[in-house]
Amino acid sequence: MGMKKGNVGQALKELRGDQTQLELSLEVGVCRETISAYETERAKIPPDISRKLVKMKDDAWFVMALRHQYTGTGPLRLDGEKVDLHRASVKDSVMEELEEASEAIRKVKLANKLKFLSAWEKNELIESLVQLVDVITGIEHFLAVICEEAEISYRGVWEKHYKKLISRGYASKDQLNGVEL
Repeated sequence: MGMKKGNVGQALKELRGDQTQLELSLEVGVCRETISAYETERAKIPPDISRKLVKMKDDAWFVMALRHQYTGTGPLRLDGEKVDLHRASVKDSVMEELEEASEAIRKVKLANKLKFLSAWEKNELIESLVQLVDVITGIEHFLAVICEEAEISYRGVWEKHYKKLISRGYASKDQLNGVEL
């Protein structure tokens, strides 16, 4: 898949694959013209349809595009000329980003109230947060590449994570917004 950064219309076209717009529309429960409007971004995919597509297709790249479209935050699917999405390269990149983030966090001073940080200390804190965002981008790409290549359910990985959080008392089932475990 060569999905454009943050472009949910293109992401939907790629998610559809060999399926026609009509076939997907029947599967999702909307008319073909609606699928066309989503793909050309004349209309945004509503949350209920987004969830249905994620549940049906179980594609991490599509989830990444949706998250970016609706929040304006989160990882972009990297597609620049220097990106290497081979599983070993992605793993190495994540490991490097984790080490850099760990070092950046170690340097941060959090003993005093953060509103009293000097300009230099605040800049250090911001840089450590940027390092964490680099890690998030790397981890999301690692998840997407590995789930896709190994045919592992992306949703299944998240479901296991949610079950673990609930069993340890860190989250409640009420927070799942209809996600079935």
